[in-house]
Parts: sequence; structure tokens; C-alpha cells
Amino acid sequence: MAALLLLERLSPLERAVFVLREVFGFGFGEIASAVGRSEAACRQLAVRARRHMAAGRPRFEADRREADELAARFFDALRDGDVESLRELLAADASMVGDGGGKAPQWGRGIFGADNVVRVLASILPWFGRIGGTLEPHEVNGQPGAILRDRDDNVLNTWTLDVLDGRIQTIRSVINPDKLGHVGPVADAWAVFREAQQARRPTD
Repeated sequence: MAALLLLERLSPLERAVFVLREVFGFGFGEIASAVGRSEAACRQLAVRARRHMAAGRPRFEADRREADELAARFFDALRDGDVESLRELLAADASMVGDGGGKAPQWGRGIFGADNVVRVLASILPWFGRIGGTLEPHEVNGQPGAILRDRDDNVLNTWTLDVLDGRIQTIRSVINPDKLGHVGPVADAWAVFREAQQARRPTD
């Protein structure tokens, strides 16, 4: 998922050249013919694309024990509604991005900035708990993360936490039902969203 997000930062031509070269192993002559550019231009596009991809990656992987401890503190703060602790655990430029695939609710292109991420988490999680939802810390794709389930124990979405320099840099949410079937029975995300919205409305 992180690689796909990095690819989105490339121009269409850079992305095409990068994928044809790095993923499929085509020669520059074949690539030039496919994209309608000279071989020299394609070589330059490939260099530029690799540079952009490298710049977007974390400088190093966080120590796993440190990442796990940070994740545990993060999820404890979430459960406790401890807004200040949440803010301290997030990098200043933290982001929350989701993959709904057009088949589930998501936050547009993402939530950016620690204050905005905390505000969203603090507004969503209490209502999610009130309608029977649960958050289960769990390793996801080899990273610390969580599985969110509805009241019937169906999988709503997964989170992975990207940790860098002792802070959570990105929360990546996968809520596209097509990508969750291997985790377990999948919840109806739209139904959960509607129920949460209903629970938030004041009652007479």
C-alpha cells in the first residue's frame, strides 16, 4: 500500500516508465516505443521516478520493539480517550490515509497534520465503541496495527502504523471489502457508518 501511495506522487509518464522498467523489466527501447518518447528521455524519466520513490520512503525502519511499544501506548490512549497522549505519539506532519476502493467510506485523499488526525480519531472511536465496535491491536502486513470489527465480529477495516523517529508518521487504513476477505468475514462498512451517524444525532 505504501508503494502504491508513492507511485501516485509520480507523473503519469514517470509512473509508466518506472513500472515497465522496474516491475516488468522491459528494455528502454521497448519502453520508448510504448510511451512515445525517446530512449534518452525514458532513461531520464526512470532516474527521476526512482529518485522520487526513494525520497518518499522512510530513511530507516524503526526498531521493532520500539514500534510495538509505541503502538501499544497509542492504542491505550485511544481506548482511554487521552487526546494529549495521542498528540504526543504522532509526528507533527502525521497523516491518516484510507483505501476504500470506492466501495466503502473513506476520508477523501486523507487527513493531514497531527491535530487533524487526533480530532478525527477522538470523534470517531467513542461512537464506534457505542455501537458495539471493537479495536483489536494486531500485526498487519508485518507492522504494528489493528483490526477493527463490528458488533458481530466481522472485519470492518485494518490499520497499519508507520513509525519513524519515535513517532507515528502514518496510519494506513484498508476498508475496501475486496482486500479484507483473507482476514475474516467482512462487515458492511456503509451500514456501520450509517449506524454511527445515527448514534451521534441528539435524541429528544
